[in-house]
Amino acid sequence: MAERSDRIPTAIVIGAGIGGLSAALLLAHAGVAVELVDMGQGPGGKMRTRDSVAGPIDIGPTVMTMRHVFEELFESVGERLDQHVTLKSDTILARHWWRDGSTLDLHHDPDLSARAVRGFAGAKAEGEFRRFTEKARRLFEAFEAPIMESPAPRLGPLTAHVMKHPGLIPAMAPGLNLARSLALQFSDPRLQQLFGRYATYVGGSPYQSPAVLGLIWHSEARGVWSIEGGTNALAQAVYRLAKDRGARFSFGVRAERIERQGSRAHAVHLSDGRKLTADMILFNGDPKALSDGLLGPAVRNLLPATATSPRSLSAFVWGFAAEPYGVELTHHNIFFCEDPRVEFGDIAKGQMPRDATLYICAQDRGGDTRPSGPERFEIIMNGPAGHQATAEEEHQCRTHTFETLARMGLTFSPRPDLSKLTTPARFAKAFPGSDGSLYGRSPHGMMATFQRPTARTTLPGLYLCGGGTHPGAGIPMACLSGKHAAEAILSDLASTSTCPATATRGGISTGSATMANAPSRSSAS
Repeated sequence: MAERSDRIPTAIVIGAGIGGLSAALLLAHAGVAVELVDMGQGPGGKMRTRDSVAGPIDIGPTVMTMRHVFEELFESVGERLDQHVTLKSDTILARHWWRDGSTLDLHHDPDLSARAVRGFAGAKAEGEFRRFTEKARRLFEAFEAPIMESPAPRLGPLTAHVMKHPGLIPAMAPGLNLARSLALQFSDPRLQQLFGRYATYVGGSPYQSPAVLGLIWHSEARGVWSIEGGTNALAQAVYRLAKDRGARFSFGVRAERIERQGSRAHAVHLSDGRKLTADMILFNGDPKALSDGLLGPAVRNLLPATATSPRSLSAFVWGFAAEPYGVELTHHNIFFCEDPRVEFGDIAKGQMPRDATLYICAQDRGGDTRPSGPERFEIIMNGPAGHQATAEEEHQCRTHTFETLARMGLTFSPRPDLSKLTTPARFAKAFPGSDGSLYGRSPHGMMATFQRPTARTTLPGLYLCGGGTHPGAGIPMACLSGKHAAEAILSDLASTSTCPATATRGGISTGSATMANAPSRSSAS
């Protein structure tokens, strides 16, 4: 075996989303010389903000689940999460509104939720809700080890686990979509509609996503946290720690081409004319950008079409400051459409929905006091990936959104203009290769989990992370994908003779973390 050099290993990270930031932090802490490049003007990726008279507004993901994912990230580099960001548990997970005037709060306390369902829809509905909650818990816990904790999930271990626990088979409802499964579990169509929305949290339609996605309810029921300063404050905290450990950052510069040398990824060519060489390259972006040739011909054919297609949902997103009038909002609010079959039918046809459910994050709500003056809001309406909205459709979106809310008792002053709207086409421009899709591949189909790309690619030296890779959508899962990528890089460095696996600063375990698939509520995560 060749003698190992003491040269410090090098890595380039393309993209400063939470996956890339987490990987950069872990690699820098382990002694790797890291340089991260991003075409944006600062860290965060989809965890973006927009300035307003009331302060920065989140126009991406707005909620954190699975707090322990981030606690473990910070602990692995000798830090504590609560020393870098301030988190507050949302006692009300979400407030839900229907066109008939009915409302339902779901709570962090499961018994409060069950009693609320009883008051909302009766004793039968409470029993159905309790059974559904228990089923979601069993599914979630069963899928943790063979799927969620695994850096590269395989069908075999999952099948073996299910065969040892055959009671999971009816809970999984194989062959049923989520909407059909919920129709068999809830007699009240409003509750069917409510829990069907969980498919959208990973970019899918309840009419095309597998019934097993009902387990998402358990991930949210275990706790939702808001971050003081918004979710971008978390990205900023990880960014600062990575810088403290020696990672270098270049913003406002695009990675234009990945170069091979022999059989390995070798260098990244940047829009400012630089060529960066490294032992390892990590791409934190939509994997479809590779297939589209946006990073050059050397990496164009690495992924099968099924790794990136079909595409997940996109969204029409408003971010604005205004004074609200009418119904009492909490931090997270959902105003349901009349018929979800119409909404998702339109999206499946590639059309902006004629009538859509609206998610509202009232970013200054959730505490004991009601703010005065303008407040910060994000409103999300799901839409199809790849949709090129016309000027007329943008005006229709504004009219539909705010007149629908007005009919349901909520108005804003001033009503935001179109400059506060991000359309699927604008998402596509901001995140190259995405087609405006917010989560990469959709969750449609029973095999979707196994088709999503994992950290290692077939090209040695090139790795992937982000919401478009395993384990999927949401800021905890994007963070976990960065951890998987960092572990893979360090393991592969350790197996070569050219670079030490870690330097003097420390290292991270290359075993799987105990983390689970808990997507953010925001469709813009």
